[in-house]
Amino acid sequence: MQNVRRQSTLRAPAMCAGVELHGGNHTRLVMHPAPIGHGLVFVRTDVTDRNNQITVRPDAVTGVRNCTTLSNAAGVEVRTIEHLLAALSAAGIDNLRLELDGEELPALDGSAEPFLKLMEQVGIERQAAPRRYVKVLKTVEVNSGDAFARIEPCERLELDVSIDFDDEAIGRQRVEIVPDVRAFRDRLASARTFARLHEVAALQAAGLSKGGSYDNAIVVDGAEVLNPGGLRFEDEFVRHKALDLLGDLYLGGPILGRVTTLKSGHGLNHDLLMALYGTGDAWEFVSVMDRVSDLQPLVRPLSPRSIPA
Repeated sequence: MQNVRRQSTLRAPAMCAGVELHGGNHTRLVMHPAPIGHGLVFVRTDVTDRNNQITVRPDAVTGVRNCTTLSNAAGVEVRTIEHLLAALSAAGIDNLRLELDGEELPALDGSAEPFLKLMEQVGIERQAAPRRYVKVLKTVEVNSGDAFARIEPCERLELDVSIDFDDEAIGRQRVEIVPDVRAFRDRLASARTFARLHEVAALQAAGLSKGGSYDNAIVVDGAEVLNPGGLRFEDEFVRHKALDLLGDLYLGGPILGRVTTLKSGHGLNHDLLMALYGTGDAWEFVSVMDRVSDLQPLVRPLSPRSIPA
């Protein structure tokens, strides 16, 4: 995988709409091109009485139950952002104004593939400025019971994701991937979110999964996959966990490091990011430039240091 050297945006606006996975409402997302250094910023167009902008950054995370939620100081939220962020990460897109007319992104088919296809249809524009990466300098690990997430130095982003469920339909699965856009498109993008049947009633009682259906989620009951069309991959469950991890990692922008997880979810993914950025000597900002002589990547330090924004 060759790391993307320049910042990027979309060549034109792109729109999608559909039902929220958890809220059950119909929402519309419009992705607008943005200038160099803008970053990824959500704009809640349905909110007009207070600050309606939410910048994508790790310290804006206020919820990790069954999805990743961001909030601003005015209490305006946007939920279930991880599938979109995974597609943006793989495509190498840094700068967008993301207009949303509700609290949650549309679920579409429960994967990241519709977002990626939409981006590729309108085209990606490389911009005349170096891209800023977070380069991991030393290993950081977080644990919760027998689950863990670890990140260690590497010259590119690598993911090694393992899951272990009692449900026979899921069981133990593992995927390793260098998630550039081609590998993401072929191996992760179409992997859908999933739930166990016994969890669905509890989720709905908690105000979640109101819009969930066989059209946007896999549902398993013990050894049985209940979706009429079955699975897209035998190991679709771990592929989706890797997709979620990629999206959660992109809250801090592009990372150069190897990430290994076991039984991780949004909460532990976020804990890993905050532990990394809270360890002052564990990372640095770098840009990936071209050497004129041989066109090989050259990593150059940047400053100042702070939580990536």
